Amino acid sequence: MNWELTENGFNSEKIAHLGNKFLTGNGYMGIRGTLDEFDSRDLVAVNLAGIYDQVGNSWREPLNAPNGFYSYLIVDGNVLKVQDNAPKEHFIKLDYRHGIFKRHTEWTTKRGNIVLESERFVSMDDVHIGVEKYKITADFHADINFLTGIDGDVWDINGPHYDEIIMDEDDCISIVGISHEKKYHVAVSVSEDENFPCEKKIILKKEDKKIIKSLNFVSDINKCYEIHRFMAIYTSKDCENPLDNAKETAINIRNKGYYELHDEHCKCWESIWSNSEVEIEGDDDAMEALNYSCYHLNSISPRHTDSLSIAARGLSGQTYKGAVFWDTEMFILDFLLMTNPKVARNVMKYRIDTLDGAKEKAKSYGYDGAFYAWESQEGGYDACSDYNVTDVFTKRPMRTYFKDKQIHISAAIVYGIGRYIDLTGDMTILSEGGAETIIECAKFYYDLLLKKVSGGYYELHDVIGPDEYHERVNNNGYTNRMAKYTFEQAVKVIDSIDELNEQYAIKLCKEYNLKQLKEKFEMAERNIYIPQPNENGIIPQFDGYFDLEDVSVNTVRSRLLDSKEYWGGANGVAAHTQVIKQADVVTWLTMFPDDVSDEIKLKNWQYYEPRTEHGSSLSACMYALLACKCGMKEKAYPLFMKSASADLNEGGKEWAGLVYIGGTHPAAEGGAYMVAIKGFAGIYFEDGKIKAKPDLPKAWKKMRFHICYRNKKYKIEIEDNNANIVEI
Repeated sequence: MNWELTENGFNSEKIAHLGNKFLTGNGYMGIRGTLDEFDSRDLVAVNLAGIYDQVGNSWREPLNAPNGFYSYLIVDGNVLKVQDNAPKEHFIKLDYRHGIFKRHTEWTTKRGNIVLESERFVSMDDVHIGVEKYKITADFHADINFLTGIDGDVWDINGPHYDEIIMDEDDCISIVGISHEKKYHVAVSVSEDENFPCEKKIILKKEDKKIIKSLNFVSDINKCYEIHRFMAIYTSKDCENPLDNAKETAINIRNKGYYELHDEHCKCWESIWSNSEVEIEGDDDAMEALNYSCYHLNSISPRHTDSLSIAARGLSGQTYKGAVFWDTEMFILDFLLMTNPKVARNVMKYRIDTLDGAKEKAKSYGYDGAFYAWESQEGGYDACSDYNVTDVFTKRPMRTYFKDKQIHISAAIVYGIGRYIDLTGDMTILSEGGAETIIECAKFYYDLLLKKVSGGYYELHDVIGPDEYHERVNNNGYTNRMAKYTFEQAVKVIDSIDELNEQYAIKLCKEYNLKQLKEKFEMAERNIYIPQPNENGIIPQFDGYFDLEDVSVNTVRSRLLDSKEYWGGANGVAAHTQVIKQADVVTWLTMFPDDVSDEIKLKNWQYYEPRTEHGSSLSACMYALLACKCGMKEKAYPLFMKSASADLNEGGKEWAGLVYIGGTHPAAEGGAYMVAIKGFAGIYFEDGKIKAKPDLPKAWKKMRFHICYRNKKYKIEIEDNNANIVEI
């Protein structure tokens, strides 16, 4: 495996896709795979984690920093930008072993050929820095102006977010953007190191929110001129004086030099891969797609803080408002737990630390307990609006119910905490707020329970499950099962109160009537309605599901009048049919396989898969996991590859109505890892041990990987469907 992606030629229609595909990141920032000469029109973004801004009534979204990697060439007075001046030869590469983006472009001018090469990375060793190396070579005496600087004209989806752009020049050039809502300062400083002996003239200019140095010289024939640039980014969430920190860092790393920084960065990546690489003999395509997925997950993992989660589109831009969804707990967390438990803890601590926001949201709807944000930003603020989709015909916003009816998000947080404890054995997270979080989520579901006068069950009405095409349904099977799990976990926490930190346990006993709560939660767990298989063995997704029109996905698709039309909502083409967006019942049976027999699992897979549009990138992996549990590896494999290739292939779903939702797909990538490790390799945990029931795809001869489990690291090798598990 060569760990490298290559895209030959330049096609302006691929700019958005390649920006995602060639992304580099380090958990603090993500830089889209765009070219040096691109600007905001080309969707350039230096996307920052965990810092947000809102302008007017537009959606609140994360900040993109000014671009410190801006540069372009002027040769003999001609501006050489690929979008305006077609190159003779052009390609870009991504070394996804080490997170390094490279470009090679050759132009032909009236007097000869000139080649521009560059490579850049954002450091895994110091998350505040990015470094770029340029090489310029001409086969004639070229009059070269190499313009480099910082572009403060930032691409925003719902901006502009900087009310003021301040430029600074000292030992390095800097731009500080001051945000609209909270007046955050985002400082970007850049210093240069030019290593070539010739006469040169440097001109500094400021224009159009850009601060640019023009390095002017006449080149020798076929001589390579190398320029190194050093970027540092700090915000006022990081420190008191972000500009001073950025300037000091940019100068210090210039003194350190490109190659030393490069080596330190690569060593960090090698350490990361020592836990997360998956080797597959016999199927190079699968191995490359899976490790590329792991690359993206590693690039967005928050290693630099102890309380931060991962946005639904990672660090690829402002899509989905840069918010944290249930994706992290349900689709990404397993990867983190098995490869970097510390980051998994950071992610779950974010949820615990935003409990007050969840309680405030519940209170705003008149509920008790904790109702976690569907689109979580700082402090647990729910960025989700009541109008998330634009009608393609009327051009008016459509009322959706994601924010107020997708109550399964709170159970996902409880599931994440439980999963963290199971795989790490670290109970201390309960004493750091985890116990209270679980109790408050259980209180929320208890407050929502309904009981019909003539009924014997507690029910949950007026909800949306993962399948967003069917809004405001009663007794969604997945949601009810997750609520039951939440009650179970809350009872466990109350029973283990003596095992918690003494002061924290005293606090809980003062705050709650734990005996009364336990009785309520036990009663709720016993009596909550869980849909059962019908005479054909099929579990209804929600009340009345089987009464809906039973048609194929293609039939529903044929009813679209516009390709960007939203399938759900009151008038959506799927809303009155059995066609669903993604896995609900299948996700439930994947997570709780002991609930039903293998025969029932198989029947439900066979029933729901043909009726699923897979309109979400979260869907395929759940079907693949259940297919593995049903002994259908041949059915699981294409679904696994769909998840693993979500950001390799073009053609993903980029629109919901008229709203652009493009970007990377971390949940699909985390799902691919789960299918490989828990599905094909058959890894599971029982009685404090790692166990395996492997069933590899036919072409896979061997599989090797490492897993972190309860403070130990294990090497696992699978061959001929036998697993060798060794502690190292």
